[in-house]
Amino acid sequence: MPETKQALPPIVSSDEWETALRQLLVKEKEATRARDALSAERRRLPMVKVKNDYLFQGEEGSVSFLDLFGGRRQLIVYHFMFAPGWKAGCDGCSWLADAMTHPAHLHARDTSLVMVSRAPYEKLAQYKKRMGWSMPWYSSFESDFNYDFGVTTADGERHGASVFLHDGNDVYRTYFTGARGVEYLGSLWTYLDLTPYGRQETWEDSPEGWPQTKPYVWNRRHDEYDV
Repeated sequence: MPETKQALPPIVSSDEWETALRQLLVKEKEATRARDALSAERRRLPMVKVKNDYLFQGEEGSVSFLDLFGGRRQLIVYHFMFAPGWKAGCDGCSWLADAMTHPAHLHARDTSLVMVSRAPYEKLAQYKKRMGWSMPWYSSFESDFNYDFGVTTADGERHGASVFLHDGNDVYRTYFTGARGVEYLGSLWTYLDLTPYGRQETWEDSPEGWPQTKPYVWNRRHDEYDV
């Protein structure tokens, strides 16, 4: 069977490539400044006080909401989709967890990052070992945390990221993002966006003949890809 020829970007001279790259970098700089402005607006958002305390189960046993901060001022919670009856965690959430940064860099800015799921902690610990992760992961199984923050609904589990700030014993929620907003947290999509073929999904604006599949049908947990 003859090999199908793969579509390729146009081939140009070094000077033409440099010119095209400079033109694109101007637009990338504009996007960077727009993102900076958006981040500045995010920093000025009001916040809402968290009225309830919650108990979580983790490696160290039962802990309070304030304990999740680890003695730091700020806390980022990734709401990892893992329902109590599931055999494994969400594959998309697993993608994001694979890309999470070394915590030392966040700790240097008085910020902690943890994951929270509704599945019992025993399931989380087993899956965490399978994936080879080291980040803190807590179960909210015995509390209303997921329901109160809108990540477990009548329709099922929802992923997202919440940001919290504490002032003494008072905890405040300052931000939430879900859906594609969580791409900002992980670099895997960012890396793919740098490549000629991009994410190779049908929603992307790519040249005719570029390899593409429907979203969410190709990505796997990192130990489930065909070798």
